[in-house]
Amino acid sequence: MYSKEETQRLKREFWIEFAQKYPRKWVLYDTKIKDFSFKFYVDNKKAQVLIDIEHRNDEKRIAYFEKLEALKNILEDEFIKDLVFEKEHTLESGKTISRIWVEKLGVGVSNRKYWDEIFEFYNDKMNALESFYLEYDSFIKDIEVL
Repeated sequence: MYSKEETQRLKREFWIEFAQKYPRKWVLYDTKIKDFSFKFYVDNKKAQVLIDIEHRNDEKRIAYFEKLEALKNILEDEFIKDLVFEKEHTLESGKTISRIWVEKLGVGVSNRKYWDEIFEFYNDKMNALESFYLEYDSFIKDIEVL
């Protein structure tokens, strides 16, 4: 078991090594859509690549989610398989968001032997999501909410 400081140091080393192995600028929060972002997540059980739609206005949040859902077949056929679409996802804080994600189970940040596997997963899946987004962003951004 790691202390809090050791865990923070390990996570910092993990992200530094990832950035060194895959030195590029990811889209992440630079989507030009308020509260619509791409994220990496890792803990000691899994690694995930996520799209979080956190708009405070539920109608806008759901409209963006439904745009992505409408493209689900294209997304899965041409870009990335095994995505989970969750219109109503509750965060630990109690906030409800919409989330789309793919995950790799059985890997963890605290075991360095998994790092390369996680890095490859991140690079492959985030590249696919970003390519999809960049191709369809004008369609996704075009929502109508009364």
